[in-house]
Amino acid sequence: MNQKELKELVEFLIEKDIAEFELERGDVKVRIKRGSAGNGPAEARYVHVVPPPAAPAEYAAAPPAEKAKPAAEESGLHEVKSPIVGTFYESPSPGAPAFVKPGDAVQEGQVLCIIEAMKLMNEIEADVSGEIVKRLVSNAQPVEYGQVLFLVRPQS
Repeated sequence: MNQKELKELVEFLIEKDIAEFELERGDVKVRIKRGSAGNGPAEARYVHVVPPPAAPAEYAAAPPAEKAKPAAEESGLHEVKSPIVGTFYESPSPGAPAFVKPGDAVQEGQVLCIIEAMKLMNEIEADVSGEIVKRLVSNAQPVEYGQVLFLVRPQS
């Protein structure tokens, strides 16, 4: 599913006033929850994106964060990469504590950060259990598809 398809889907859900939607297409799963359609301010919308095992052809360019690869591979660390292009946020809202920080133990499926793309807040989850060794991006920093966000020491 590309950005255009996702945008069209979100616009359709808004037009039809659908509050929650889930789609599974191959190895890609998308879940969209919208705030209430009242006159009040809209709530943040969250989309959970599970990247496919291999990057689609449209994203064939090499990711920009190649510098961290050799060190991570040599030390046995696992790289958590961005599945989308967007803006990295370390916490659920401004002023709130970060989801995780270096030294924290995480479980597979635990939310590590949010990446905002097209006004949608995408929760990025740990794909391995272990210890956060390093966060490689700053809060509110733009990130690219495939960019390494965290280094995790997997549990033995």
